Amino acid sequence: MGEQPLVTIVTPCLNAAPFIARTVESVLNQDYPHIEYIVMDGGSRDGTVETLEAWKDRVEYVSAPDGGAADAINRGFQRSHGTVFGWLNADDTYRPGAIGAAVRSLAAMPEAAVVYGQGIWTDAEDRVLGTYPTVSPYNADHWERECFICQPAAFMTRSAFESVGMLDPGLQSAFDYDLWIRLSRGNLFVAIQEILAASRMHPGNKSLGQRRQVFEESIRLLRRHFGFVPVSWIYGYLSYLRDGRDQYFQPLHHSALTYLTSLPVGSCYNYKHVWRYWREWASNVTPRNLKHLSHDPTAPIVKD
Repeated sequence: MGEQPLVTIVTPCLNAAPFIARTVESVLNQDYPHIEYIVMDGGSRDGTVETLEAWKDRVEYVSAPDGGAADAINRGFQRSHGTVFGWLNADDTYRPGAIGAAVRSLAAMPEAAVVYGQGIWTDAEDRVLGTYPTVSPYNADHWERECFICQPAAFMTRSAFESVGMLDPGLQSAFDYDLWIRLSRGNLFVAIQEILAASRMHPGNKSLGQRRQVFEESIRLLRRHFGFVPVSWIYGYLSYLRDGRDQYFQPLHHSALTYLTSLPVGSCYNYKHVWRYWREWASNVTPRNLKHLSHDPTAPIVKD
């Protein structure tokens, strides 16, 4: 990798007028000099395209129907030329200096495929809500339990992204989680301590607005990749089906009956590892442990 490689950033969007200006500005205001920025709009009708037109000399954008965010990101990547790649959702933002920090980390660790930093949650008005629970230093074992990277705070090499076949366009919500798992097999991830991005939490994002899809896709990929779904995912999913809470702005409401139900339901999902599931289930029966089973609603975070 050269000292100042070209960095490609792709933003997928659809009807993102309330936030797209702040997202674009967070990319264009970076102090790193070699950025290729591509916005893949899915055919917005809310003024998003008119907003993008104001930056047409600095932003390449395409507005056409797509197959969802993963498909749009893949197609944006295929138009690109950067040797370092990342994507930024249309309501997320980079922190000042984020791209330069990622490039420096990749240069210092040339064998790394992915570098990721810390992330924060913000609301619709850019107020900080909290800190994303990033695992640092990197520990690949955690993939079996949760998506522990704040996606906009992650950057990867072009060759690594291509080597695993890019994103799975068949996934609408869990494609970042799926990508990290596939990349983790045979590739080096490096965590850095700087805050690189803000992930915006609001009712319109997929993580909160399409909770059932997030749970169901994530459970399927956990079964596919690891053959096991932890109790936290089963309990969180059943809790959502019971009361529809988004488990972020509306915290998970604990229920002994729902936890009891998670035993037979989880046993069906984990029929090949039923004893393992029963042991994990039993270890959380106490009220103190049950309180900590509130599943992280941002794992994975995928927004349109």
